[in-house]
Amino acid sequence: MRVRPSRVRRLRIRKAIGNAALVGAVLAVGTVYLALEKDVTLVVDGRPQAVRTLSASVGDLLDSSGIVLEGGGVVVPPAATQLADGMTVVVDTEGFGHQVATGPADVGVWVVDGEGGPPVKLAATSLETSVSADRSLGPSRTAAVTVVVLGKDHDVITNAATVRELLSAMGIAPDGRDRVLPPPSTPLHSGMRVRYTDVEISTREVEVPIPFTTTTTWSDRLSPGELRVVRRGENGLAVETFRVRVANGEVIARTLLERRVVRAAVSQRLLRGLRENGSHGTQVGEASYYTFAPGSGLTAAHPWLPFGTVVAVENLSSGRTVQVVINDRGPFGGRIIDLSHEAFARIAPLGQGVCQVRLTW
Repeated sequence: MRVRPSRVRRLRIRKAIGNAALVGAVLAVGTVYLALEKDVTLVVDGRPQAVRTLSASVGDLLDSSGIVLEGGGVVVPPAATQLADGMTVVVDTEGFGHQVATGPADVGVWVVDGEGGPPVKLAATSLETSVSADRSLGPSRTAAVTVVVLGKDHDVITNAATVRELLSAMGIAPDGRDRVLPPPSTPLHSGMRVRYTDVEISTREVEVPIPFTTTTTWSDRLSPGELRVVRRGENGLAVETFRVRVANGEVIARTLLERRVVRAAVSQRLLRGLRENGSHGTQVGEASYYTFAPGSGLTAAHPWLPFGTVVAVENLSSGRTVQVVINDRGPFGGRIIDLSHEAFARIAPLGQGVCQVRLTW
């Protein structure tokens, strides 16, 4: 049998329900309050301060802080920007670009995160490490500039007086090889573009194979066309030393300093039966050219062919040929012939530098 509660008990139940509803409402309001509350950094004329606010926009924050912009006063981001937790708002009451002649005692740098986005503290120059609780950045004027570091643009706001102070505040210490434009002593002003290029110069060694050459001697002791291998060829090895110039992690220049032969190539020697056209010998390998060849015209240097020997040079890639007269010694280190630049131009572009050829004499 169900027992109906007494009147006193019913009043107690209603009171308990009312109290629970009140507590729930208070908790809900507190939760909403905490959700709307934001921690921001407000920098006014170079002086940063931590602010806890319920303001919805940058303009509301300025109003609640009693900041009135007159004349050339500037705020970044704009006043209509929605305020977010962790945002940094930078205010210059007299407009960006004004500086004290002696420069600030401490330098701060804030980088704007994207076009029209909120400024955030630059990791290399945290406000907490640049000012103490009882010491601000001091009276200074800020400038809005663009800094290009490692090829990436950063729109920054700073109270640095010169390019050198700005880079120092960003944790950048250029050495004599780095490039800074404009020069470090240049005074900063709004709208300036500062470019820092990290330059490194080093030497690198590269192993380069030296292909063996092939020399064919014609002999009447063999049947026409008969071929005999007198000595098999073996590739050699050279080490090339380069001076490498790297800018922002990319190689922009490479200069050959030295080419050292570690293991000389062994030329291959063939003996072939004399042909009817009376050729005496052939050789296959790389041809290069040199500008200061003795004499002029279609001449060449060869390590051992007698001076005055007429040699037909065939480019194996294109089939183009030229006849040259040997009047100099070289090359040494793997290539079989150095042509005058006039002769090389007959069989390949000078810009190519090297080509695979067959010599016949």
